[in-house]
Amino acid sequence: MMDGMRSSSLTNPLLAFTLGISSLHCGRKGDPIPRPRAAAQAMEVQLLGLRVVRMVLPSEDVQGNSLMGVEIVRVIYLPLGLTKPTPDEVFRRGEVVLERRRPDLPGPGEALVLNLKSLQRPQGWIVLSAVRLGNVPGQPSDVLPWLDPAL
Repeated sequence: MMDGMRSSSLTNPLLAFTLGISSLHCGRKGDPIPRPRAAAQAMEVQLLGLRVVRMVLPSEDVQGNSLMGVEIVRVIYLPLGLTKPTPDEVFRRGEVVLERRRPDLPGPGEALVLNLKSLQRPQGWIVLSAVRLGNVPGQPSDVLPWLDPAL
């Protein structure tokens, strides 16, 4: 009977020591890591003329959460090809030809008119994308035709 008491009395300090060590190493130490930002929804865009684009900045991200604001609006250009590209093709293969940054941007859900007369590019396609803080690009807008600047 004495042996049974000894083994149980030795187990309790060992168990307490093991639980104490494991609780010290439990959890992540340091500052909390913010959750990754989701991309902004695509902007509504329309041509008001040959060189003027009206856009409505997104008010939500792709997950349906409200946006506090947009850091940058980018105009992305892709030269004319045989067929009309998808917005993702212009976004991936095109070049950024214009950026408009805060504080020159309106709030979420508000309209912005851009005059693109300064862009000297041959015929092609453009999309616009809203970029969130942390350089998180949003979904590209619908593809708009870019006509010859000589017109």
